[in-house]
Amino acid sequence: MDKKKARINIVVIGHANSGKSTTTAHLLYKLGGIEKDVIERLEKVDVEVNMPSFKYAWVLDKLKADHERGATIDISLSKFETNKYNCIVIDAPGHRECIKNMTTGASLANCDVLVIDSTTTGGFEAGMIGQTFEHALLAFNLGANQIICCCNKMDATTPKYSMDRYVKISEQVLTYLIKVGYKPYEIPFIPISSFDGDNLIDRSTNFDWYKGPTLLEAIDIMKGPNIGGIRDVPVGRVETGCLRPGMSVTFAPTGLQAEVKSVEMYPGTRLQAEANSSEMHREPLDVAYPGDIVRFNVNVSATDLKQGYVASNPEDDPAKEVTHFTSHVIITNHPSQIEEGYTPILHCHTSHIPVKFAELIYKVDYCSHKIIEKRPPFLKNGDNCLIKMIPTESMVVEPFSLSPPLSRFVVQDLHQIVAVGVAINVKRKN
Repeated sequence: MDKKKARINIVVIGHANSGKSTTTAHLLYKLGGIEKDVIERLEKVDVEVNMPSFKYAWVLDKLKADHERGATIDISLSKFETNKYNCIVIDAPGHRECIKNMTTGASLANCDVLVIDSTTTGGFEAGMIGQTFEHALLAFNLGANQIICCCNKMDATTPKYSMDRYVKISEQVLTYLIKVGYKPYEIPFIPISSFDGDNLIDRSTNFDWYKGPTLLEAIDIMKGPNIGGIRDVPVGRVETGCLRPGMSVTFAPTGLQAEVKSVEMYPGTRLQAEANSSEMHREPLDVAYPGDIVRFNVNVSATDLKQGYVASNPEDDPAKEVTHFTSHVIITNHPSQIEEGYTPILHCHTSHIPVKFAELIYKVDYCSHKIIEKRPPFLKNGDNCLIKMIPTESMVVEPFSLSPPLSRFVVQDLHQIVAVGVAINVKRKN
């Protein structure tokens, strides 16, 4: 890959069976990242297990459970190159019970590719009440505020490659994405057939009515990560500042200090099983910048580090464990009412921790930001409230003013996203 190009991390999201893995793998295949004999071998497996059209998806879905279910369970990472970017693509699972893995993938990304099932048999409608919109909401609140929408399976609409179906889906999805917070004029909607490869790289003649970019062209329109600040997250992505060999870092919440021995790009996990050379998966770096997904070696035992830990400069206001924090929270999809004492799962950067809603301080009008009720007895869908929150386990959170990636979170309960929020003030543990 051209080291002079900027890097961008892309997470592929959407409802289960919308074609996320097929879209990702066929794009990689067309760009030369997957050998033809690999696809041919998986095509034979398709026939043996009676799962037609899964040959591309199984390039990424290496786990036995992925194959048995015909669905992605864990995230996978791969890399490819466009005219503008060196890209890391993260294929995230779509099933609701895999939401923890999906949030881990989304927390690594600068940009989303939302894959939508456009089939006339109700694929899009099922996704509307499933993970299509939930994933978009989650990704936005974890910091990936750019999105590309792919209306997939357009070869299975009635009639084939239906412009009317494309327009209907685009209008409904755009309305929702605007509510989430995405900028409407920056969202490309691309009609594709990921299995046939239509509009992934080359413009397809099946869509003579479509004049917008292909998927590869749309990726180059996206903005890369900004460089600045003094803090980074080592569990996957450098958030701000830089990381280089020889640096001293402090890990929060434990306060453990260590020296960085080496830094490597970390573009793949399961794809390594298909690669003959390990060189493409171990790219040493002299320095890693914001947006880089890295692994780095430190002079401490692996048992001393856990998912959700944060590394920062020990000499410049390092991150620390919090005793509590105050957040603005919007209730989006809770089946009943939320009262003080409610303790759901909070997904913040790569942490997944139960957090208690200790005090409902006041409700705020969403448009005017004026206080409309102090100490409300409960919250319901649509309410925007300032809440004091107490983690039940050690956790690192930063205020939005200091580190947006470490302040944003989503709230999960009953296997669904029920609220989103951002930390405004934090109380660090002494």
